[in-house]
Amino acid sequence: MKKLFSLILIFMSIHGLSQARQMGDTYMVIEFVKVSSSQMVDYSENRDFLEKIYHEAVKEGDIVGWDLWSLQSGDNEGDFQYITVTYYKDPVKMMNGMTDTNFLNYAKKAYGESLTELEIANVVDGIMSNRDLARRAYMVQVASTDDSFKMQPGVLASFDLMRAAEGRFSEYEHVEEDLYLPYHQKKIQANMMGRWMFLRTALPMGSEAEYTHMTLNFYKDYLQFFTSMEYTDMEASEEQQKAMEEGLSSRDQKWVYMATLVRAIR
Repeated sequence: MKKLFSLILIFMSIHGLSQARQMGDTYMVIEFVKVSSSQMVDYSENRDFLEKIYHEAVKEGDIVGWDLWSLQSGDNEGDFQYITVTYYKDPVKMMNGMTDTNFLNYAKKAYGESLTELEIANVVDGIMSNRDLARRAYMVQVASTDDSFKMQPGVLASFDLMRAAEGRFSEYEHVEEDLYLPYHQKKIQANMMGRWMFLRTALPMGSEAEYTHMTLNFYKDYLQFFTSMEYTDMEASEEQQKAMEEGLSSRDQKWVYMATLVRAIR
């Protein structure tokens, strides 16, 4: 059974990548970053430096955007303090990623007129050495609400990591796409939410994978977030409500992380 579940995950990941590529969909590398307490000041001061580097990457067309989120709460949040999201339109570029060499080259383009190569190399080395990537996820967007939400510093997001139940992978995706997407769309129309996204892992994962999907929920502030918690879809039928409740059993919600946006590069 576990072997069958693994094969289903592989098939769905490959199918999703092919389908998303044809649709021009979005790929994301989501990294949970750990910074020791003694290096928090240095990492904070490097935000402007990082911003210019990722601006160069966007300008070159290698990435679509980059976000830096400050973690507010979550399971074992002491293990990391920041979440970064790098956006791509191409799965190959996503997998090649921001290598150390690429990162240094972008830094030279961004700061070549104001710093020497040695100074740039020293700053880049410092950035790399004072952070630890506690967790990295390669994801592909499966569904998203239709909205005009603006990603700007100060907005909130919850990163919900899900694991589809064994043998119920397709059922779970059906629940999110066909039941919860319209539900969140109504919340947006009621000004109780900014955006909702449903992601699937872009890489094949075995039956023991900690998570297989993510949902990202965006809010303009905490007032909207807490108001959203009180939302009830008065138009939903009893059958729809029952289907949504039953659908929750098709997945295990592993962790929920709340974070505030610090930087957004597009």
